[in-house]
Amino acid sequence: MKPAAFDYLRPETTAEALAALAEAGEEARLLAGGQSLMAMLNLRLVQPALLIDIGGLAALGDLRRDGDALLVGASVTQAALEQRAGLADEVPLLALALPWIGHYQTRNRGTVCGSIAHADPSAELPLALAALGGEVMLRSARGRRRLAAADFFAGILTTARRPDEMIEAVRFPCRRPGEGYAFREMARRHGDFALCAVAAVASGRGLRLAVGGVADRPVARDWPLLEGGALADALNDFAWALGGGDDAHASARYRRSLVRKLGHAALEEARRRCG
Repeated sequence: MKPAAFDYLRPETTAEALAALAEAGEEARLLAGGQSLMAMLNLRLVQPALLIDIGGLAALGDLRRDGDALLVGASVTQAALEQRAGLADEVPLLALALPWIGHYQTRNRGTVCGSIAHADPSAELPLALAALGGEVMLRSARGRRRLAAADFFAGILTTARRPDEMIEAVRFPCRRPGEGYAFREMARRHGDFALCAVAAVASGRGLRLAVGGVADRPVARDWPLLEGGALADALNDFAWALGGGDDAHASARYRRSLVRKLGHAALEEARRRCG
C-alpha cells in the first residue's frame, strides 16, 4: 500500500522546522529516521498534510555528556548511540538494551528520539528511559520545556507532546556509583516486538524494575532490598497491576509469568553487577 498524498518540507534550520510545525499543527508529522513513521504512512494509519524532514539538521545531532546525563539529539541514530565509545560505562542499561532493537539495518536509520516519540509500549528505548528516570526535552516556536519519562508517555503511541512541539533531545541519566543494571526480553524472534521486556536497576538503597510490552506504556516500580518470598510477592503484585490482556501474540497469563520470571532474573543480575 502507498501513503496518501502529502507535502514534503526539508528545512535548513530548526527554527524553520518549528515555524512549519506551528503553522500546520496536527496536520504535520516530523520525520527523522522514518523506521516507524514510513510503515504507518504506507498503511495509512496516519495521513499528514505535511511531512517535515528534520533528519539532516546538524543542530539536532548532539550526542554528549550534559552534566550527570547523556544527551541524545533528535537526529542521532540508534546505531550511532550503540557505537559510542564508553557507552557501557556511561549508561550501561542503554548498552544492554540497544542490541535488542530491531536489526542492525533498522538501527542504522532509526533515531533514538523517534522511538521515544513513537511511544510503542513494546519498544526498548522508552523502557530504558523510564527505568533510568530520564527526561524528554521538547521545543516549539513558543519555547522549551522538559518532561520526566513518567509524565511523557501517556498510552499506546500517545505522549504529552503538543502538536507544535518536537522532541529536541532526550537525557539518559549516567551510571551512578554502586548501581547495577540488567535488561531481559522475550519475543518470538530477535527483532520482533517484545512480548515482555524488563529493565532492572539495583543499588545498596533499593531495587527498580521497569516493564514494557504488557501495559499501554512502560511502567517502573521501586522497592526496598527485597529477597526470597518478599520479592516474589512484589513481582506477582506488579504483574497483576500492569493489567495486560490477551492478544494474537500472547495471553495475559503468559505475560504475567514473563514479568515474574524475567523480572526476577534481571533484578538478580543487576544485584550482582552492583556488588
